[in-house]
Amino acid sequence: MSAPASDTASGYFPVFLRLRGSRVLVVGGGEVAARKIRLLLRGAARIEVVAAGLNAELTALADAASIAHVASAFAPSQLAGCRLVIAATDDAQLNRAVAAAADAAQVPVNVVDDAALSSFITPSIIDRAPLQVAISTGGAAPVLARRLRERLEAWLPAGYGRLAAFLHAQRPRVAAMGEVPLRRAVWERFLDGPGAEAALRGDEAAATAELERLLAGAPAGGEVYLVGAGPGDPDLLTFRALRLMQQADVVLYDRLLPAAILDLVRRDAERLFVGKRRNQHTVPQEEINAELVRLARAGKRVLRLKGGDPFVFGRGGEEIESLAAAGIPFQVVPGITAASGCAAYAGIPLTHRDYAQSCVFVTGHARQDGELHLNWNQLAQRGQTVVIYMGLHTLPQLCERFIAHGLPADWPAALVEEGTSPRQKVISGTLSDLPQRVAAAGVQGASLVIVGEVVRLREKLGWYKSSYSAQT
Repeated sequence: MSAPASDTASGYFPVFLRLRGSRVLVVGGGEVAARKIRLLLRGAARIEVVAAGLNAELTALADAASIAHVASAFAPSQLAGCRLVIAATDDAQLNRAVAAAADAAQVPVNVVDDAALSSFITPSIIDRAPLQVAISTGGAAPVLARRLRERLEAWLPAGYGRLAAFLHAQRPRVAAMGEVPLRRAVWERFLDGPGAEAALRGDEAAATAELERLLAGAPAGGEVYLVGAGPGDPDLLTFRALRLMQQADVVLYDRLLPAAILDLVRRDAERLFVGKRRNQHTVPQEEINAELVRLARAGKRVLRLKGGDPFVFGRGGEEIESLAAAGIPFQVVPGITAASGCAAYAGIPLTHRDYAQSCVFVTGHARQDGELHLNWNQLAQRGQTVVIYMGLHTLPQLCERFIAHGLPADWPAALVEEGTSPRQKVISGTLSDLPQRVAAAGVQGASLVIVGEVVRLREKLGWYKSSYSAQT
């Protein structure tokens, strides 16, 4: 005796139907039909369309022989030999006729936006071929299904298709190990290690080499993720950065990382603070490099998390030099650098056809002798924007040098403190008065200085409202 259906049962049984080469009939030639046909083409179905006319997209597909326009009017005889039929017209009476004929011929039918007339429904689909994810609410809440699909789209990188294809190709080799527990252990170690990351980014040679190590009984190898966390707003993280942050075993992070971003790191990951302050290096760079190598050799997935972009005044190049010399697998995830993020949130475009045709990034960090060793003749130019990292404490000297090398005293300049965060402050002025304005505002946080005529555009383009909105 079968068990009674649950009160919460949807009444649908999810399946994946092989359509390659199968005949599918679509009744309708407009945009609704085109949306369904796009999905059917992914399944390599043989699509025949019944419609009085085709829209531009379907006409192009018919001209390319991707679909066949077989008739202008529907007849039940057209269902003979069909695997599926879809009614996608704006004629309710015609849709009912198609559904009735399909039911009589025992051909599965979908009437778009009418679950009551349909014997099957199409889910929201995430396509990472050969990996596919289908989401359905049984027609009860299609908007919710689409919202879930959007979230999963963000979480599943495009490379998951490459990973699935690699695993499929390697199944015979792993199957030769014999016992299921052994095979499962190899796959789990592969998916948790650098092999899966190599397959995701399309490096099949590295993925194969790691799988061979595991098949030979070697322990899972470690890897380092050098990740740029952006200028501060967690919404500016890349999808890839977030994925690696949530799978790392240990994280080495800097002082400028806000708590909102650190909270996105896997909760049980070990956290090591290696941040630096002005004239005070908590951990010397050489020790950071050595720690990355040591942890990876211990089989750890190591996240080196940096504010902004690792390769823009982030010493990322030095760290991966050490990793490469030690033979440690690593990958680099660029981040939105502070120049781009802070300028955008301050309403200051870095380039503009009328004001700045180039942009230069420099560091305002003084050497041990207290002097700024910069190419002032190159920097003090009209028609460009200069962005200065770490320029808060040398701001008076910076402004003096710009003026001394030819820029006018009333040349626009601004300082952005805690850019992209709710605590963002933007102080704009000129080379002659910006240091005094900044001192009066009591700026102490991470700051960026922007010099150039584009600063004037802030009055019109400022859009990000923070706790400090006054333009001093």
